[in-house]
Amino acid sequence: MTVRVRKYKRGGFEVDIRVMLPDGKRHRERRRAPVSSRSAARRWGEARERHLALHGLAKPRKEVPTLAEFKPRFMVNHCVANQHKPAGIETKEAAFRNYLLPIHGRKKLDEFVQEDVARLKAKMAGKAPNTVNNVLTVLNQTLKCAVEWGVIDAMPVQIRLLKVQKGVPKFYDFDQYEWLIEAARALDPRIEIVVLLGGDAGLRRGEIIALEQADCDVRRGLISVERSEWKGKVTATKGMECRVVPMTARLRAALARHRHLIGDRVLYTDAGAPVTAKVLQKWMAKAQRRAKLRATGGMHLLRHTFCSHLAMRGAPALSIQRLAGHKNLQTTLRYMHLSPGETERAIRLLEGADRRSDRGDIWETDTSAIEMWRYHR
Repeated sequence: MTVRVRKYKRGGFEVDIRVMLPDGKRHRERRRAPVSSRSAARRWGEARERHLALHGLAKPRKEVPTLAEFKPRFMVNHCVANQHKPAGIETKEAAFRNYLLPIHGRKKLDEFVQEDVARLKAKMAGKAPNTVNNVLTVLNQTLKCAVEWGVIDAMPVQIRLLKVQKGVPKFYDFDQYEWLIEAARALDPRIEIVVLLGGDAGLRRGEIIALEQADCDVRRGLISVERSEWKGKVTATKGMECRVVPMTARLRAALARHRHLIGDRVLYTDAGAPVTAKVLQKWMAKAQRRAKLRATGGMHLLRHTFCSHLAMRGAPALSIQRLAGHKNLQTTLRYMHLSPGETERAIRLLEGADRRSDRGDIWETDTSAIEMWRYHR
C-alpha cells in the first residue's frame, strides 16, 4: 500500500493511491486532493487508503427507472408471464393509461413519497372508491414487483386503500324473475337459455358464452362449468376452479330442446357465429323490455338473483358458495341476510330442549354421482 503526492504545475496536489481491497484485488486511483498543502494532501490520501483497505470501493448507484419506463417490464414479465387473465391485464393497462402515467409517470420508483399517494387519491376524488382502489392496487403491485426484482431496495411508500361501503346486491324478486323467463321464452329459445343459465344455474356472462354442449349432461341434469370467454379469449373461470351445477327441471328441458349440430358451443347467432358479450346484452335487453323491466342488458343481475333466491329459500352459505363458484366465502355472505330466520334458528340450537345423542355427529355428503360423472366425461 503506497500513497504518493505530486504537485500540479498550476497549483494543488495529486494523490496517487495503490491499495489491496478487501476482496484481494489491487486498486489504483489518482485524485486531486481537496486541500491546499502537501502535508494535508498526504493525510487526506492516507485516510482514503485506509478507507479503501477496510471497506473497498463504493458500489455504483443503481439507475432506477421511472414508473413509465418500468411499466412495460411489469406488464410483460409479471402480468403476461404469470398468465393473468386478459380482463385483468386490460384493467391494469387502463389504470396506467388514465391515471398512473399522467400523474406519476416521470417519477423514479424509489422517489415515491406518501404525499404522492395522497396526490393520486386527490386527483381521483370524483371517482368511485372501487375505481380508486383498483388504481392504488396496480401501483402497489408494480412497486412490490420492483422490490422482488432488485430494481429498488425497499417499498418507498405504504399504500392504504379507501374504505368501501358494501351495498346489498340488487336482484329480481320471484315474480319479476318469472316475468323475465316468460318474456325470454316468447322471444327466442336461446334467450330463454341465457336467462336460465344465469338465474337458475348462476353462470357468469363469460361462462355462458364459453359453455359447450359437451358440458351439459341433460340425461343426468348436470352442468360442468370449466371455462370462460372474454373478448374472444378463452380462459379459466374467475375462481380458477371448475364446478358442477345441477340443472333445474326447466333449464334441463330448455337445453334438451336446443340440441344442435352448428358447433361445440351451446349458443350461436343467426349467422352461425358464437355469441359475444354484445349479443347477450342485446338479447337480455329485449327480454327485459318485453317483461316491462328496466332494460339495462346487464347479465350479472341474473347471478345476483340466483344467489339471493337460494338464500331466501334457506340454502346454506357453503352450498351457495360452491354452486356460484365464489372463491371467498365473504362474497357469499353478502346474500345471507336474506335467509329467513337464519339467526333465530341458530340461537334455538343452543336452547337444547331436545338433546338427542346424535347431535354434533358428522355425516359425509355423498358426491359420488357428480365425481363419477366428471371422471367419465
